[in-house]
Amino acid sequence: MFQKIMVPVDLAHADRMERATTAAADLGKHYGVTVVYVGVTAPTPGPIAHTPQEFAAKLKAYATDQAAKHGHQASSHSVVSHDPAIDLDDALLGAVDEVGADLVVMASHIPNVADHIWPSNGGYIAAHSKTSVFIVRMA
Repeated sequence: MFQKIMVPVDLAHADRMERATTAAADLGKHYGVTVVYVGVTAPTPGPIAHTPQEFAAKLKAYATDQAAKHGHQASSHSVVSHDPAIDLDDALLGAVDEVGADLVVMASHIPNVADHIWPSNGGYIAAHSKTSVFIVRMA
């Protein structure tokens, strides 16, 4: 049914995304397809990595750890954005095409008042992507 699953990952909050990453891993294992963990970083030093190359290495290690933990095929895809806070939605939409995903599984935050003013990343991807999107509420 699915050929490739994309999971957007915020390495700064990876511990809070376990429900979404577990769901993606289970789907990947069930369908025998690769789960691609996608992260967006800036070209400048940040709290996770000093360079885009270091970020890509950490993302690859995260994907490898997820594959070992859940027993599914995994890879990683790093996207460099000049301003991830502003460009995150567009960077993730571009990554869907770049990795060839036909399903996106992503974590969503608990809704709050600000959601009436600014849309969530998950809502934006679901509204603008040509692929299926499965949004998993973070606990």
